[in-house]
Parts: sequence; C-alpha cells; structure tokens
Amino acid sequence: MNIHEYQGKQIYARYGVPHPKGIPAFSAEEARKAAETLIAETGNEVVVVKAQIHAGGRGKAGGVKVAKGAAAAEEKAKALLGTTLVTKQTGPEGKKVNRLYIEQGLNLEGARELYFSMLIDRETRRVTAIASAAGGVDIEEVAETHPEKILKVVLDPAVGFAAHYARQLGFGLELKGTAMSEFVSLCSKLYDLFLEEDCSMLEVNPLVITGDNHVICLDAKVNFDENASFRHPEWDALRDPEEEEPTETEAKEAGLSYVKLDGNIGCLVNGAGLAMSTMDIIQHYGGSPANFLDVGGGATKDQVTKAFRIILTDPNVKGIFVNIFGGIMKCDTIAEGVIAAAKELGLKVPVVCRLEGTNVEKGREILANSGIAVMPAANMAEGAQKIVELAKSGAAKG
Repeated sequence: MNIHEYQGKQIYARYGVPHPKGIPAFSAEEARKAAETLIAETGNEVVVVKAQIHAGGRGKAGGVKVAKGAAAAEEKAKALLGTTLVTKQTGPEGKKVNRLYIEQGLNLEGARELYFSMLIDRETRRVTAIASAAGGVDIEEVAETHPEKILKVVLDPAVGFAAHYARQLGFGLELKGTAMSEFVSLCSKLYDLFLEEDCSMLEVNPLVITGDNHVICLDAKVNFDENASFRHPEWDALRDPEEEEPTETEAKEAGLSYVKLDGNIGCLVNGAGLAMSTMDIIQHYGGSPANFLDVGGGATKDQVTKAFRIILTDPNVKGIFVNIFGGIMKCDTIAEGVIAAAKELGLKVPVVCRLEGTNVEKGREILANSGIAVMPAANMAEGAQKIVELAKSGAAKG
C-alpha cells in the first residue's frame, strides 16, 4: 500500500525524523493559506509547491515548483492541480494531480543530496538499508550505470539498526562530525518507524546534508505491507482511491487478490504460487498475462463470477486461462462459477479450463454438459499452449 509524501512526513513527525515543515492542500486557495502559515512561522517567503502522486520522479516531470510569497504559491497550485504528470514510475498514461503539499523553503546552498532507503530483502529475509552519495532525481540511472556507488547493509534483527551499521554507511557517504552523529540517530529512528508501521519499503530521496552539516529528509516515500493491515485500522484513512487501480480495489473488497498487468491473457487461479507459475508458463509459450488473480482456497461461485467480471473489465484481454488445483477449493464450485459468469457476462473471448483435485470429475462433467464453449485442458502446459494460440488468433482477427 502506497501513501503520499505529506502522509509519510506526518509519520516522520511521530518518530522525530528531521524534515521541513509542510501543510497539505487540496485547492489553490488552501495552498495560499498554507503558504501564509508557513511564511509566518518560518519568516521565509520561499515555499515549495509539490504535486502529490503515488510515483517518484515528480521533480523532473514538473511537479515541484518554488514560489516566493503566498500569491505565487496559489498561482503555482492552480497550474499544477488537475494536470497529469508522466514519470518513469507512472508509465505513459501518467497520474492526475489532485493533492498538493506546501513546504517551507530551505537554504540548500552548499548542500549535498544523498539517497537512503530500507526494504525487505527476500533473499536474506531481513531488512536491508541502502544508501548512495549520488542521491537526487537520477538515482535510478545511478543504479543502472554505476552500481558500485550503491551501498548496502543487511541488518541483523537481533540487534536492529545498530550504530556500527549506520557508521558503516556513513563512512561510505563521507559523513563527518555533526552529520555523522545525526545520520546514526536518523537510521535508528527510521528503523523503528519501518518496523512499527509494518513497512515494506521506506525511501528518502533526497536525504540532504546541509551546508552547515546537518541532516534533513526532503522526501518521504513510504509503502506498507498490506499483510499487516489487520494491525493498522488507521491505514483506511490514508488510502487515496484516485491513486489506486479501481479493479484492484474492487477485487480486494470481494476477497480476491488481483494485480493488473500489461498482457492479453486473463488468469484465474487458486493459490499465489500456482498463479505465479501460471503466468510463467504462459510467457514460456509466447503469451503475456493480463493479470495476477488468486481466488484463494475457499472462493464461492459468486466470487468466481466476480473474478471473471474483473478480468473482463480489461479491454486488452483476448482469452482467459482458468487453472485450478482443488484442495480446499472444489473443482465443481469453480465449474459452476465459470458457467454462471459465461451466462451472466456473455463471454466473447475463449476460455481454457484446467481442473485438478477435489471433485475434479464432477467439475469436468458440469462444464461438459453446460453448453458453454469452454475448452478443457488435461494439464497446465496444455492449457497454457491452447490459450496462447487462441489469444493470438483472436488478436489477429481483431
């Protein structure tokens, strides 16, 4: 789950993480009032108007504007609100700006921009801290062209973000004196935030070392691990539905796990591991999956019908591969759901169905006697080959 920068900085405040003062704004008038408040509090006429979208690279895309005075902030806000920002992370369709963050201006003369992040490393199964002296808007390019400039420390959960880990990164970043001591303190605070807020990733880009050798976080990119949502009812208030894929939200409400992809073969599978294998085998045979969709182990006929409806909201889908291994999930339940979906939605794309496991013969019999044009498959490989061929021929006809 992603949240906006201003929400991340509100969390920073709870953990004592140093960052500039700022106020969110949802209109040009609110932007002006926020600027007036910040100017009065800081004595600095310069503020920064920052577009709030769930993507990085906003600065390069024109989403960060410096303004001198409240009136100028209002004009910058008018120019940004309602526009679409296109960055490396948004894709070509971009994201519409509906929220702003008005932040105090800082004197960054002589400042250094660094990069810092923490994430879950799946290989080591530990929190890993990453830092680079080449911070700022081009960090992705640095990672690609100069990987040696990326520093990494795998943290031992028994000791947490111990000072020696932080100093190891600090020496690599060439920090000295006050900056080193503040960086060590910052690492400890961000680690506490990461664990207590159940983050999957936390990124500060840029992390600034000011001209007078102090550390301050100019950005906040915080992602939560949704598996921990049962511990965090407050997350509901942080969601921005306009930033989320509507079908993914609809699927979640229906108890389904769905992620939209760029291909043309819809996948309806039970079990995350089988879903990943299904996407792999579709690609192996030359196809491209349109989604990850796990109906889980106890889906009902209505949920299966809902899953089909969600898959078909994607206009790129040219075929659907149903791949079910019935353990807790019964194959006859899936068959009934497929038939209900076909009748209710009027399926116009080919469907290949591979069933195996509990009540498999009953499920196959239900499909065979349904009068619905669903092509059976004896195994996963055969099913993947068939749907790839059908999708390609359908795309060619289209």
